[in-house]
Amino acid sequence: MMKKLSESSTFIVPLGWSVHARAKQFCKQQSNPQKAKQVYLNTLAVSAVDFYLRCMGIKTDWEASQSCNPIMHYLTDVADLEVENRGKLECIPVLPSNQLVHIPLEAWSDRIGYVAVQFDPSLEEATLLGFTETVPERGELLITQLRSLDDLLEHLRHLGQPEAAKMRVNLSQWLENCFEAGWQSLEALLGIDQQNLAFSFRHDAQLSKVGVQGVKLIDFGVQLGNQSVALLIALTLAKRDEVQPTEGIAPETEEKLGILVQVHPVGGETYLPPNLKLCLLSESGKTLQEVQSRSHDNYIQLRRFRGQPGECFNIQVALGAAKITETFVI
Repeated sequence: MMKKLSESSTFIVPLGWSVHARAKQFCKQQSNPQKAKQVYLNTLAVSAVDFYLRCMGIKTDWEASQSCNPIMHYLTDVADLEVENRGKLECIPVLPSNQLVHIPLEAWSDRIGYVAVQFDPSLEEATLLGFTETVPERGELLITQLRSLDDLLEHLRHLGQPEAAKMRVNLSQWLENCFEAGWQSLEALLGIDQQNLAFSFRHDAQLSKVGVQGVKLIDFGVQLGNQSVALLIALTLAKRDEVQPTEGIAPETEEKLGILVQVHPVGGETYLPPNLKLCLLSESGKTLQEVQSRSHDNYIQLRRFRGQPGECFNIQVALGAAKITETFVI
């Protein structure tokens, strides 16, 4: 479960002589005083995150990071830290009086997350406040909107798993009313929280014609204003020519499983946020279908497709830089 900053502790890192010496070495190469200050604080922030991750047993490679390259200091505002077998974390310096975390435009892509690091007035200590996995609107968020350091460690743990070890949702088991963790039947979800679910769930004529519906709530955090959406997968045994075949999913053989994919608003919202994308991807990652919400869509869906036992595909829900991908096997 995602925890907010208020629900978890922070982590304090001492900023010793060697850390400041490295920061001074980098900033001396800058002729612009403002740029030199930026490089100095960026270096302290990266050092603090590096120290924390090593304390947690997570291997890093600062030397391979752009923040360790003097040339990149000239060209961009960079404070990245390479985390072994995961990717780049951006380390965001936060001054003592600031309540906002500002993510520079240069770091809006090619990052696995953003860690906020606040300094004391003397620059003798740095406090890791929390992290965000995605870039918020306009690149800014309040400190109180940060997710916890426990969430950061869980995020890195998940990224470090081998691809084969990541969970595939087995749709054939749904026909026996057996759902994986995080998924539940639509009937169960409506039974728990009818008042806060979108009206369209209970009045969609297409859903009344299918056999099994599984739902997972997706939270994009501050990217969606802490609003959730629901990813719905509806299944039925499909006869030949009943639904359209989709390239890369199934040839014209045997009895197949018909699949309908929708995204609905929840939490009392009537409409989806605009520009929310729903994509069907092949097992190799090729885009087979894509649909995007408009300003007054109360749900979006892919064209129904079919597959046969053993086939795999991916469903991706994306909003801006935030992407959630679920892998399915029939």
